Amino acid sequence: MGTFRAASILTGFFALTVPLLPVQAALLRVSPKAARRFPHWYHRQVCRLMGVRLSIEGAVAGDKPVLLISNHTSWLDIPVLSAVAPLSFVAKKDVSRWPFVSTLARLQRSVFVDRERRSAVGETTNEIMGRLAEGDTVVLFAEGTSSDGNRVLPFKTSLFAAAKPPVKAGVAQAPVPDVVVQTLSLVYTRLHGVPINRSARPIVGWFGDMEMQSHAWSLLKAGPLDVRIRIGAPIPLESFTDRKDLARRSENEIRENVVKLLRGYPADVPIAVTAPAAETRTSVRPQPGGALFR
Repeated sequence: MGTFRAASILTGFFALTVPLLPVQAALLRVSPKAARRFPHWYHRQVCRLMGVRLSIEGAVAGDKPVLLISNHTSWLDIPVLSAVAPLSFVAKKDVSRWPFVSTLARLQRSVFVDRERRSAVGETTNEIMGRLAEGDTVVLFAEGTSSDGNRVLPFKTSLFAAAKPPVKAGVAQAPVPDVVVQTLSLVYTRLHGVPINRSARPIVGWFGDMEMQSHAWSLLKAGPLDVRIRIGAPIPLESFTDRKDLARRSENEIRENVVKLLRGYPADVPIAVTAPAAETRTSVRPQPGGALFR
């Protein structure tokens, strides 16, 4: 039964996707506004096809450019987040060379980051700021890799340099007006309607040395999923003093909300949350190829 389910989903996915590739390519040339919104509609259909049910608290600001900072659990985060709102991702440069995935990423106007070249930070900064100036919502996975879904890994402050670059002596940064920062906390909670416990959550999580194709096949066979998403209030980007302040405050908010979602607590219940101890920070190893958008 699981094999039939997975095969049916894959068949439906390609039947939906392949005819729509040239549609999005055309929209990118003739209607930038429609090109932002079309992937949102498309990924809602993908989630429906896969049996992924979304429960969303809060909303992405629709009247301002948004830097959306999220935790990262799985390759499945991409269609799930895209189903929440029209948005684009910040992706590692390697993704631009992955067969088929690179095509989907480019059509969704992903910003590719070359982490091997320090000189590329300036180019990335200009591209991200350009997208924000156009009113886009840009997603940043600040952990730098995906996890097993039971925790939030420490945020890498270097990933925030493009959004909040350091002010160089004698050079003033030209801010994009009205940019806001929002956090998005994502937790996969149920499989086939049954709560996912700590030991079972890695069924969804794609991390360590997991191979993507076999993991995706197993997950498609497993059954319908429920995911809970909590979106934070918008905060002006200019209210953060620097990239470290931006990283620290967003990490604290996401970590707290992920713990609450895992425990089934509402947003307004106060809890004490601490960062993972140093010895546990390497327990989720980066994959050889990295997470899809790490």
